[in-house]
Amino acid sequence: MKASLFKGLVLLVLSLPIAISSIAQKDRADSALQAILRQRKVAGLSVAVVRHNQLVYTNSVGYKNLEAQTPLTDDCIFRIASISKSFSATAIMQLVEKGRLSLDDDLSKLVGFTVRNPKYPDVVITLRHALSHRSSINDSQGYFTLDAINPAKNPNWAKCYNDYAPGNGYQYCNLNFNMVGTIIEKFSGERFDQYVKHHILDPLGLYGGYCVDSLDASRFATIYEYRVDSARFIPSPGAYAPRREEIANYVMGYSTPVFSPTGGMKISAPDLARYMMMHMNWGKGNGKRIMKKKSSVLMQTPLSADEEYGLALHKANNLVPGVELVGHTGSAYGLFSAMFFDPKKKSGIVVISNGCDPTYAEGYNAVIREAVNALYQSLLAE
Repeated sequence: MKASLFKGLVLLVLSLPIAISSIAQKDRADSALQAILRQRKVAGLSVAVVRHNQLVYTNSVGYKNLEAQTPLTDDCIFRIASISKSFSATAIMQLVEKGRLSLDDDLSKLVGFTVRNPKYPDVVITLRHALSHRSSINDSQGYFTLDAINPAKNPNWAKCYNDYAPGNGYQYCNLNFNMVGTIIEKFSGERFDQYVKHHILDPLGLYGGYCVDSLDASRFATIYEYRVDSARFIPSPGAYAPRREEIANYVMGYSTPVFSPTGGMKISAPDLARYMMMHMNWGKGNGKRIMKKKSSVLMQTPLSADEEYGLALHKANNLVPGVELVGHTGSAYGLFSAMFFDPKKKSGIVVISNGCDPTYAEGYNAVIREAVNALYQSLLAE
């Protein structure tokens, strides 16, 4: 046997265990997802896994549309709910880096009307407070329009504030991020959805966005609310409401909640994983620098050990037992989503369900938790 042929055979044999192991891992992941689909109330699941900075696994099980029995596929796009907040925070960090604003700026000056807790009128509410949910603002008056908190528009504006001082407590609040979206418009000069497309999605080579009519509607996965009392999946058309009339009468720097900076991003699981890779690589993705490392680190650094929340990203110590991850969850209209990663090991998991049992377990939707753990054990555990 020629030496070169012998060497080739040796290399092939040495590579076989790795190949077989990889196939076996993927088979386990496939089986685990199918088991969840059989055993749980789930319309569909779309997932993506990154290992050692490589997208190593994608899969979609269940249905894109239950009524038509259309299978879910990897190119389906979903409204991902609150994971969207990290896109808004990333945009803010870009503007901070350009010197157009500061995280410690007064929110009142940034949005153009008074944003002050009436119980603490002398305490400035900053952009950092809004991004970290430490603003003392709540969603009790709604968050689909800035009128909710604008003293000139809502006589009950004072109810938008909690009893503690800004910076002294935490309450998750969607209104915070709809104001953040407005600030992005004011200080970039671009409509919110266009800014995110031009400065985050396009550089990363991703398909998605906040404007429904800018996307291929045939790729939308129907979102369903699962009604436990009747054991039925009910379609939620509001998830993809185009809001054309509001957009036709759009006021730059005020109408921004139309696009829901707090939860309105539409994107596929694989592309969300590619976006996640930018965060796990400290602001760099697709060969491009989206934001500086110090900005990325800041987003991932909790402001308080009590809630482990940074700037639209938080640390999770109990999602996968014994593993510390960084990311965010989402839930709206019946959809549940999760994006979590380990910036040290350069690995991470994206799980999106377009409808499932809404039951929670240890702070997370039980179906999402089970899927994340199954994927972690199948593909990432060492």
